[in-house]
Amino acid sequence: MTSTGIRLHAPAPGWAISADVIVVGSGVAGLTAALRCEAAGLTTVVVTKARLDDGSTRWAQGGIAAALGEGDTPEQHLADTLVAGAGLCDEEAVRILVTEGPDAVRRLIETGAHFDESSEGELELTREGGHHRRRIAHAGGDATGAEISRALVEAVRARGLRTIENALVLDLLTDAEGRTAGVTLHVMGEGQHDGVGAVHAPAVVLATGGMGQVFSATTNPSVSTGDGVALALRAGAEVSDLEFVQFHPTVLFLGADAEGQQPLVSEAVRGEGAHLVDGDGVRFMVGQHELAELAPRDIVAKGILRRMLEQGAEHMYLDARHFGAEMWEHRFPTILAACRANGIDPITEPIPIAPAAHHASGGVRTDAHGRTTVPGLYACGEVACTGVHGANRLASNSLLEGLVYAERIAADIAAARAADGLHARVPAPVEHPDTPAHPLLAPETRFAIQRIMTEGAGVLRSEEGLARAAEQLQQLHAEARGALAENGKTAEPGVDAWEATNLLCVARVLVAAARLREETRGCHWREDRAERDDTTWRRHIVVRLNPDRSLAVRTTDTADFPPIR
Repeated sequence: MTSTGIRLHAPAPGWAISADVIVVGSGVAGLTAALRCEAAGLTTVVVTKARLDDGSTRWAQGGIAAALGEGDTPEQHLADTLVAGAGLCDEEAVRILVTEGPDAVRRLIETGAHFDESSEGELELTREGGHHRRRIAHAGGDATGAEISRALVEAVRARGLRTIENALVLDLLTDAEGRTAGVTLHVMGEGQHDGVGAVHAPAVVLATGGMGQVFSATTNPSVSTGDGVALALRAGAEVSDLEFVQFHPTVLFLGADAEGQQPLVSEAVRGEGAHLVDGDGVRFMVGQHELAELAPRDIVAKGILRRMLEQGAEHMYLDARHFGAEMWEHRFPTILAACRANGIDPITEPIPIAPAAHHASGGVRTDAHGRTTVPGLYACGEVACTGVHGANRLASNSLLEGLVYAERIAADIAAARAADGLHARVPAPVEHPDTPAHPLLAPETRFAIQRIMTEGAGVLRSEEGLARAAEQLQQLHAEARGALAENGKTAEPGVDAWEATNLLCVARVLVAAARLREETRGCHWREDRAERDDTTWRRHIVVRLNPDRSLAVRTTDTADFPPIR
């Protein structure tokens, strides 16, 4: 796969450093990869967009899924994952996840993460949607991500890994043969480096998280603007299954016009026995699925939306008043505080909830070792599409996926570097172009993109809505290209403009894939194609960016991913 030659318009790098490995992102996937690479003797630099602990990992409430409980097995975890994935999981990728997962969690504990335990000193496990067993390990009641982030950040600092915080990675550098040669990045604020610079390395690991900010309301933090997927596309990498965006069923409803990051009400609340009810107190999920409120997330989200449409309501309710004050305060202190901060007391009243954008099941296409279609470029965590999640992620598999595949990436990089000589020469990148290769969008365009995507490519999709979204996105794209072609004008380079440009890139890909998939499967719900069609659509949709900035969209021949070459 060759590079597109497309880069964001940015100043030429004013400084440069070198390393063996660059890890972009500081969640569970990124920091695990960095720690394992450092342990293998590789000079590793961690680049992160905000502070080390500001990514999506620390917002994870429910926990991390693994077959750690008595009577549970990887095969049972495999079966639950395949069912949730609605026919599009890569079974071998899932088998790797569930088989290597338990030991990976134990290594995480050895790194310093403390999970909740019973009075007998055993891991305290809970259930979430789609799981037939209690296999979710949690920490601090409902603060699992925060604890995992704390442990990994402390380990990174204790081992003295070089980190560059408050840095937005712009583009991949490649050598004359198209191999990875590092990244360009912009460092915001004071520090050892400032402004646009470069880190040169033969291996880059993308662990940049999700793209929830492409929608108006999301559980994702403000930094989740799809930067990794957009960078990979410009570098010539393939992305897959981007149409499968999981909308979390139970997000605290703050009003129909609420925008930005919304408070999550963990699936574990339902796992512990909370009920979904309508305004009349009726449990509407009973009878819709054998697991009722604990059905896979796509089924629960659809059940909520159907009831909302039937009743003309803006939200439904999650009723956990029967938990009592002690359980709320001990098991779900974070959620309790968030509810109370917004004027709701779940101890005495039901919680108003509605679905919101949560997790991208698709992303940069990888193989079982995290390798992308660009030599030397790896991806793990939410930015990647390993094949584990298929059409719908099973609850609490995301932290485990980041953990397991980060370890596999580190092992692959270490093996490759050992074969080439541990400190082989860093490839020389091709020169930075003098003229802007990609027009930048004005920062305020971000809000237009979010409105377009929420209206046309949200939970409920149709050909009409998707066509309108595609047209509106193309208009934004064309206006920016036209201004650049006519008078050389583009928005002023800066973080807000770069983020808006990345959001438009991933939005165009998502809508193109969603229009092509004329069926309902997993978390992709087409009102005009209500049935699942295995004969035609048990396939993956793969997209890459052409040098002329158009999209090349294709489907795979089977449900199996083609090999990474």
